[in-house]
Formats: sequence, structure tokens, C-alpha cells
Amino acid sequence: MTEVRREVFGQMPQEEGGGVVEKFILKSDSVKVEILSLGCIIAALETKDRDGKFSDVVLGFDTLEGYTRKHPFFGAIVGRVANRIAKGRFTVEGKEYQLFLNNGPNSLHGGARGFDKVLWSPQVVPNGICFFRLSPDGEEGYPGDLQVWVTYTLSGGELAINYRAQTSKITPVSLTNHAYFNLAGQGSRDIYDHEISIQADSYLPVDDTKIPTGEVATVQGTGFDLRQPVELGKHLQKFHLDGFDHNFCLEQAPARRLVARACHPPTGRAMEVHTTQPGIQFYTGNNLDGSLKGKGAIAYPKHSAFCLETQNWPDAVNKPHFPSALLRPGEEYNHTTYFLFSTA
Repeated sequence: MTEVRREVFGQMPQEEGGGVVEKFILKSDSVKVEILSLGCIIAALETKDRDGKFSDVVLGFDTLEGYTRKHPFFGAIVGRVANRIAKGRFTVEGKEYQLFLNNGPNSLHGGARGFDKVLWSPQVVPNGICFFRLSPDGEEGYPGDLQVWVTYTLSGGELAINYRAQTSKITPVSLTNHAYFNLAGQGSRDIYDHEISIQADSYLPVDDTKIPTGEVATVQGTGFDLRQPVELGKHLQKFHLDGFDHNFCLEQAPARRLVARACHPPTGRAMEVHTTQPGIQFYTGNNLDGSLKGKGAIAYPKHSAFCLETQNWPDAVNKPHFPSALLRPGEEYNHTTYFLFSTA
């Protein structure tokens, strides 16, 4: 059985509407997760190494203040639409919508005040916690009242995140969790000694503002072929890559499937990602620059963590040949992603 505890983590600043932020602690025999009601943020995730020693493997902050200031979405749920929408514009049923531009010429992760920056209503459920919020019609420029439920459940070494949404008008929806992992333990210098594999035959090349060009390119013979495990540091060097910030195209199937694996041979920690989503964004913390100090006042430099964000393909709302990102009234958006922690 998973133990679920709740405690007060802090109070939102008055200019953010005040409100108490709670922390929920889910604990099994092999994993301990701490999740905040602000942004449904995974604030800590402790898992064992091969000697049975627990370490926290996600980047973040010790106090609420870190999360209320600008940060790169550490551990948060992002939406309504994860990733980038070109020029922050899209058209639904002949009507054009303009979103806030917060990433150069584009809109990123829901806009100025996305799902990561708001308080959610929590409810304890068996082995976990369910967060709910209503995103009102017009919030951040998106159409329709959107009801959203995000449920975290912990079972042994498996953390499942289920996302559900229902809308009153046709609207794009793509939700993900933006946890930054380092299996050596958060605060470790880099992720170069991690082994990564992603079960994808194709990926999306991007332009210089990180918007997909529209091409669905084969990984065969490129640095994006991660179908067999690669040691990250050596792989980046070999292919002269500055890092990854790309969507990998997964097999289109509604069933749960294994899509990625990360392993840290020195500690034996391993993590599998299973999902029902059509894409996974592999990001290697390229924009971390050491200026942010996280837990224990440790600086987080470039490539000190990786993200494996399961989601729809970026800018899908503007690319008719990508999997549809539109949710219609009477339908339900329902996806689950599973993080499986073990030791090798």
C-alpha cells in the first residue's frame, strides 16, 4: 500500500491571489514523491540506488518562493498546450485565436500564466492524489471552459500520471509533466554518464525558433536514432549536438507502451517511461545556465538534467498532418503516462 500524507507547504503571495499551497507525500517501499497543489508540481522524487540508498532525482526548490519566481517549469503540469505554438496563433472553425508570446515569436507551455502557475483543488484518492481545475473560456486566449483532472498514483516503483479534460468549445489540449531528472541525484553536475533510449523511428526537425518544420524525418543514420541505448555525453560529442529539444514520434496506438528508458550505470538507477501519448519531447536542459540555485542552494548548470515529456506533437494545431490536438464538446481527453523506477 502507498502511504499518502498532506501538509502545508506555504502561502501564495497576495498579488497571486494568496491561497494555501499544500504538499502531498506519496510513499511506497521504493519511491517517495512530493507533489504541490501549485501547478501539480513534482517537488521531490526519491528512489533507491543498487545499494538501497535513497536520493532525490528531480530538480526543484526547497521553498515555495523558488516556485513562485520565474523558473523553467520544474516538475510542473503545463497546459493547456504543452510545447510551442507558432506565432501563438491558431484557427478553429474559421476563427483565429491569438495567444500570449512568451518564447520569442511563439507561445510556450500555455502562455503567461499557464497551468504551472495556478493553484489546483486537491482530493486524496487511493494510493494518490487527484487535482482539479476549471480553466475558464478565454484564459490565456484559449476557447472554451476546460475542466481538467490530473491524478498521480504511486504503486511500488511506478508513478502514474493520468490526465483528463472536457471542454465546452473546440479547443487544443496537450498536457504533460515537465519534471527534470538526474538519476545520479539532483544537483549532480551533468547527465553525460546516463544511458538513454527512445523507441521512435522518426522525429520532428525544427526551425531556429524550435517550431517543427512539418517534416517527419526518419531517425535512421542520424544522431536522433536512440532506439538502442546511447551514453549521452559521448553521443552528443559524436554527432556534434548541443543537446536535444525535439519531439520523437511514437507508434500511434491507444494502448500503454514502453517509449523511453534512462539508466545511470554508476548508481544502477533506471527509469522507464510508458505512455498512451503520440509524442515524447526529449530535452537535455540546454537552457539551464547555472544562474538558478535549487535545492540545498546548488546551482543547476547546462545539461544537469533531462526531461522526457509525453505529449502531442508541438504546433499540431497548425499542422493538419500531425495527430489532432483538438478536443471537442462531448469528448474526453484521457491520457496516462507511467514512470517506472528500478535498479539495474
